[in-house]
Amino acid sequence: MFDAAAALDRILTDLDREAREPTKLRAALVPQLKAVIAEGHAAAEAQLLKDRDGMACAQALSRLTDAVVRAIYDAVCWRLYPNDNPTTGEQLAIVATGGYGRGTMAPGSDIDLLFLLPYKQTAWSESVVEAMLYVLWDLKLKVGHATRSVEECLREARADFTIRTALLEARFLFGSRILFEELITRFDSELVVGSAAEFVEAKLRERDGRVSKAGSSRYLVEPNVKDGKGGLRDLNTLFWIAKYTYRVRDQAELVHAGLFTPDEYRLFERCEEFLWRVRCHMHFLTGRPEERLSFGLQPRVAERLNYGPRGGLSGVERFMKAYFLIAKDVGDLTAIVCAELEARHAKRTPVLDRWIGRFRDRFRATAMEAEDFWIDHGRVNLRAEDAFERDPVNLIRLFWLAERHNLPIHPDARRLATRSLRLITPTLRADEEANRLFVEILTSKNAPESVLRQMNEAGVLGRFIPDFGRIVAMMQFNMYHHFTVDEHLLRSVGVLAAIEAGRVQEAHPLVSRVIHTINNRTALYVAILLHDIAKGRPEDHSVAGAAIAQRLCPRLGLSQAETETVAWLVEHHLLMSMTAQSRDLSDPKTIERFAGVVQTLERLKLLTILTVADIAAVGPGVWTAWKGTLLRTLYDETEVRLSGGHSEIARTDRVRMIQIALREKLPDWSAEEFDAYAARHNQAYWLKVEGVRQFKDANFIRGVVESGRTSATDVETDPVRGVTEITVYSPDHPRLLAIITGACAAAGGNIVDAQIFTTSDGFALDSIYVSRAFERDEDELRRGQRITAAIERALKGEIRIADLVADKHPPVASARAKTFLVPPDMAIDNALSSRETVVEVTGLDRPGLLYELTTAFSRLSLNITSAHIATFGERAVDVFYITDLIGTRVTQPDRLAAIRAAVMEIFAGDVAALKAEGLEALVAAPPPREA
Repeated sequence: MFDAAAALDRILTDLDREAREPTKLRAALVPQLKAVIAEGHAAAEAQLLKDRDGMACAQALSRLTDAVVRAIYDAVCWRLYPNDNPTTGEQLAIVATGGYGRGTMAPGSDIDLLFLLPYKQTAWSESVVEAMLYVLWDLKLKVGHATRSVEECLREARADFTIRTALLEARFLFGSRILFEELITRFDSELVVGSAAEFVEAKLRERDGRVSKAGSSRYLVEPNVKDGKGGLRDLNTLFWIAKYTYRVRDQAELVHAGLFTPDEYRLFERCEEFLWRVRCHMHFLTGRPEERLSFGLQPRVAERLNYGPRGGLSGVERFMKAYFLIAKDVGDLTAIVCAELEARHAKRTPVLDRWIGRFRDRFRATAMEAEDFWIDHGRVNLRAEDAFERDPVNLIRLFWLAERHNLPIHPDARRLATRSLRLITPTLRADEEANRLFVEILTSKNAPESVLRQMNEAGVLGRFIPDFGRIVAMMQFNMYHHFTVDEHLLRSVGVLAAIEAGRVQEAHPLVSRVIHTINNRTALYVAILLHDIAKGRPEDHSVAGAAIAQRLCPRLGLSQAETETVAWLVEHHLLMSMTAQSRDLSDPKTIERFAGVVQTLERLKLLTILTVADIAAVGPGVWTAWKGTLLRTLYDETEVRLSGGHSEIARTDRVRMIQIALREKLPDWSAEEFDAYAARHNQAYWLKVEGVRQFKDANFIRGVVESGRTSATDVETDPVRGVTEITVYSPDHPRLLAIITGACAAAGGNIVDAQIFTTSDGFALDSIYVSRAFERDEDELRRGQRITAAIERALKGEIRIADLVADKHPPVASARAKTFLVPPDMAIDNALSSRETVVEVTGLDRPGLLYELTTAFSRLSLNITSAHIATFGERAVDVFYITDLIGTRVTQPDRLAAIRAAVMEIFAGDVAALKAEGLEALVAAPPPREA
C-alpha cells in the first residue's frame, strides 16, 4: 500500500538546504510532489478496482491531498519563512472547506482552502500563503482559496449562503487550532442559531436551479453524476441541511437525530458509495473532472464495475439501470428529509399548501371518502400508520384520492407506502377495487402523469404491475432516447392527457381534433402506458408487449374487445411512424398495405394519437412539423380508403385546400402566376410538405426564375431541431442526389433528413437537413454556404464531387458514433410499390453515408426516384425507391444480388467491428424500430 506521508517526509528531509529562495524551492519540490501525487492516484485507482469502494477511494484521495498540502506548508515554513516565535497577529490556520472539507475527493476535484487569520494579514502570513499557492499552481492543481480573518469569514457568510455552506464543512488541517475553534464557535452562535429555516429554503432553491440547469429529470440517459437530479450534490445538500438544522458533525448522527431510520441511513451510505465509485472511475478514465456520464463513458465504467449482459440487457444497460435506481433512492431520501424538516418547522410549508391548508381543508375534508385518510396541511395523509396493513387497497387508494381531489401526497404517507411494498401481493393485484382505482388514475382528466410518477417513485407502480417494474430505471443504450423507458411511458401518458385537454392544439392539430371522436378512450390510455413495456427482452418488444397486454387488460377490468384493441395497438405502435417516414405516401400501394393492417377507422384514429404521443415523449426536438405533416398525410389517405371514398377525389380536394392556404400568404402574386407555379408541383409535394416550407419554396423558386437562373441553392439554420437546411433547385438528373450528398460529405456534414421532389417540368427541389457543427449561427451558415457553393460549382461542371470528396481526409466518426455498434441490414422489395423497387438500408449513421449509398446506386446505373431519410440517434434508416435507366423495377436476381453486395460493402467496417466484439449473430438480425 502506497504511503504518501512517508514519501513526503523523505522528500522534506532530503530537500536541498540551499532552497531558501521561492523559485529554487519550487524547482526542487514540485517534480517530487508531482511524482507522489501520480503514485498516490495510481494506488487509489488500483484499490478502487480491487475493493470497489467509492467512498474509500474518495477518502484516500482526500488524505493524499492533506499530506501534499501539509508538505508544502512545512517546506515553506521550514525553508523560506521560519518563524519560531510568532506574534498574536502571525497566527495562521489552514482549513479545508467545501467538498475538500468533507474529506472526500475525486481525482479531479478542486482543492478548497481557507487561510484563516486572527484579524489582518501580516507580511509573514502573506508570504506563506503566496508561496504555498505558487507551489499548488505549479502542480497544475485547481485551487479555490480565500484568505480571511475570523471576522471577515463571518461577515461574508452572513451575506452569502454559498460561503456559509463552505464554512459549514470546514475541517482543520494544521496551524492554529485555537483560531479555527474560534471560527467554528462564533459561526454556530452568531450565524446558525435561529436561521435554520432561512438556510434550508436557500439550499432547496439553489438545488432547484442547479437541477434545472443540469437536466430537470433524474432519468436523463446521460446524467450529470455530480450536479444532476439524484446525484452527489443532492446527497451533499441533504447533509448540509441536516447538519445546519440538527447541528450534527458526522453523517452517522443523522439516525440519532431522528432524521433517518437505520435502514434509511444505510440507503444513504449505499447511494453515496455508489455515486462516488462512478465519479472516481469517470475522472480516472478521462484524466479530467468529467461529471457527465456520457454514452462514450458508460460502457467503460460498466466494464470497470463488472456489469455483463444478462436477461436481454447489455452490460452497460444493466449498469445504467443500477445508476437510475440509485438516483431514485436519492429522490426518496430527499422527500424524507423535507418531510422531517416540515414537521420540525425548519422548512416552510409552500405558500400554495398554506393557502390550501386554510381553505381547502375546510371545504374538502368531508369529501374524503375513505376513513383512513385526511387532509394534512393541504396534502393527503394517513390517519394511522396501520392503514396499509389493515387494507392493502389503501396503497392504491392513496394515489387515487390525491388525483381525484387534485392534492399532493404528504411525504409521511409516501414514505410509509414505500416501506409497505411487501403488501402488494398477487391478492392485491387481483383485487377488483384496486384495479378499478388504478384505471381511474390512469384515465383521469386531471394530471395522470404526475400521480403515476409519484406511484412509480414510491415503488407502488412497479409492484402493482410487475411487468412495468421490469422497465423501471431501464435505459436504452442509444442516442435517440432521452429518458429511461419508464420515464418515457409516463411522459407519453402526459402528452396524451395534454392532447385530450386541448393544451397542444397548435403543435398537434390533427390528433387534438380526432381524440374527441374515438370510442375506446380507456383502451388508448392503457395502450400508451404499455406500448414499450417489453423493452429489454430478447424478443421483439412490440410482440412481447402485445402478449403482456393480453394478460394484463382483463385484470384491469377491460372487456375482451378493449383487450384486443390494446394488444393490437401495442403490437403495431411503430407501424404508422415508420410508414410515414420511410415510404412514398404518394404511391397507392403504400396506403393500400397500411390500410390493410389497420382495417378500421377507429384503429386508425387510436394509432395516430398513440404515434404522436410516443414521438413527442421521446425528448426535446424529436417531434417536428415535418413529421406532423407526414402523419397527417398518411392519416388522410388511409381515412379515405377505409371509409370507402374515392382516393383521387379526396386527395384533389385536400390539395386544393392546401393551395388556397398558401395563396393567401402570397398576396403579391397574380392569379396566373400562382396557378402556373402550383401546377409545377405534384400532389405528393402538396401533401407531404408543411405550410411554412411551402411558403419558403414559393418565394425561393420565384426569385430564381426572375433572376434568369436555372439552378440555385439556399441555406438556413433551424435552432429548434439543431440542423442546417440546404435547399437545391436544379434541372433533375440521376447524379444530382449524389452531387448534393457528396458536397455535404466533403464538408463533414452528416445528413439526418431529406425531402426530394421533382416538378412537372423536370426540375428537382431537394431539401437536405445536416446536423450542426457549430454553436454560433454565423459560423454554421458559413459552413452551409461552403456546401452550397460546392454544389453550384459541381452543377456547372467546374469541379467533380468525387474529386472533392477524395481530396478530403476520410471523415472521423464522432466519439459518440464510435461508441455504438449498429448491425447493418437491408431489404429489397418489389411488392411495396407498383412502380419502383424499394431498398431499405439500416446501419450506423456517419458523415458521408448517404453519399456512399447514392454513389453505389449510380454506379449500378440505377435511378433514385424518391428517397426517405430518417435518423434515430446513431441509427440511419434510409429508404430508396429506385428503377433502372428505362424506368422499370429491378427484378433480375443478378441485379438484386449486385445491389445487396454494393450496399453491404459500404458497411464492411461496421460488420468487422461487430465480429471483433463477438456479435456476429447481430449482422443478420433485424434492427429494432423506433417511433
